[in-house]
Amino acid sequence: MVIALAGRRVDAPDAAEPRLPAANANEVRTRIRQFLERKRASVLVCAAACGADLLALEAAGELGVRRRIVLPCRREVFRRTSVADRPGDWGQRYDRIVEEVEGKGDLRELDHCTEDDRAYIATNRGVLDQAIRLGAENGSEVMAVLVWEGKAKVSRDYTRLFGDEAQALGLKVEEIVTL
Repeated sequence: MVIALAGRRVDAPDAAEPRLPAANANEVRTRIRQFLERKRASVLVCAAACGADLLALEAAGELGVRRRIVLPCRREVFRRTSVADRPGDWGQRYDRIVEEVEGKGDLRELDHCTEDDRAYIATNRGVLDQAIRLGAENGSEVMAVLVWEGKAKVSRDYTRLFGDEAQALGLKVEEIVTL
């Protein structure tokens, strides 16, 4: 089974509404790991933002699941704008995982600016395209997973958009709750 995953970043300290509180990170990681085990995942495809992405990449690594990372831009820019801008050791975790994944030839850096809405939409599509491609190569089923609180943001919600695009591509979509 090839899993295409998208989800919430860990909440900023001043978050008005909880989506993935830092206090829930270990529990969410456990839920992701159990999900990957139940689905007998062979490949995980996602970005590497602080929160759901890195938690999933860690869980997959522990299980020996192949990991493919799709970033909207160069890893250094992504680290600054989507990883190290939140409290905690996310930056170190990111560096370790990106190095491991790159060493196996499974890091993809797209040519988009992370400050542009189109970058996140392109990344969603890149994750789904890579998952579908790897599924076809391996003769494996592909599914999408949303790691979120189950409620779309009022503003543009890239997690919901990922789920919508996955469904439009005919993929089964499941959820892992963060609260």
